[in-house]
Amino acid sequence: MLQIAHLSFSSPLVLAPLAGYSDLPFRLLCRRYGAGYCVSEMISCHGLVYGQKKTLQMLRSDSLERPVSFQLFGADPEMMADAAEIMSEFHPDMIDINMGCPVKKVTKNGGGAALMTAPKTAEKILKKVCNRLTLPVTVKIRTGKNSRQINGVDFAKMAEDCGVAAITVHGRTWSQAFAGGINKEIISKIKNNVNIPVLGNGDVLSYRQGINLMEITGCDGVMIGRGALGNPWVFTENGRPNNREEILNTALEHLNLMEKFLPVEKILGYVKNQISKYFKELANSSKMRQKIFAAGDLYELKETMHSFLVIKSII
Repeated sequence: MLQIAHLSFSSPLVLAPLAGYSDLPFRLLCRRYGAGYCVSEMISCHGLVYGQKKTLQMLRSDSLERPVSFQLFGADPEMMADAAEIMSEFHPDMIDINMGCPVKKVTKNGGGAALMTAPKTAEKILKKVCNRLTLPVTVKIRTGKNSRQINGVDFAKMAEDCGVAAITVHGRTWSQAFAGGINKEIISKIKNNVNIPVLGNGDVLSYRQGINLMEITGCDGVMIGRGALGNPWVFTENGRPNNREEILNTALEHLNLMEKFLPVEKILGYVKNQISKYFKELANSSKMRQKIFAAGDLYELKETMHSFLVIKSII
């Protein structure tokens, strides 16, 4: 069983923060299908401090997804602490600090994985945030800047000294982004050099792969990101079902959650993108996805989805 600070989780496999995907409906679905907990999309410290409406909407939660972690990103220590205080008013169970995102729009301002190259700034952020909050603070990092500058172990020890309750290690460097295999040895070294829970992340596309990563590295839990898209069963031992009807019903379940919690008509393209992920391995999937993206409104989208349950093939 995974435990972080005072929190105990039903599974050591958790949903990673996925920009553009880890919204409330998807988190609810993943929790329903076995994720120990879920982490929100990255939330900007500037957006919180300046009270931007779209940013604040990302903090919407529901009791059914508890426990939940909200993830915060930025590079200014004082602003990060102020934003963490604002975030805590929305009552997450944990707050995660992103120090691992390799995307340029985040790193160009010194945030995300860029903080791996600025450990003094990272230390100031973690100390200030931990000192301001009473709830557990965690951090997500990478192994280092590149293959010649691996500092994950020292960075993790620094984070522990600052008071973080757990560390998630994406087993790639900043320069790798999402290419190439993960470095399991570094994850293992980090686990062996700190006294707080360590979660591994990267290249996990099934329940079995997650358990294997824990067995190989000794890490306490595993974050699953891209492997969960269109596949909330990734958190279960049996995995994605072979039953076409079950897959379609889960896609409809996801659509219903989006209809309940999101302004779906305003973001129909986003909704279609989420739903289309379920069909990637089904027979005639390309035709099914074409029909999904051709839907003109939510009603037509739902009608299309229901039609998939009635007919056995898409012509």
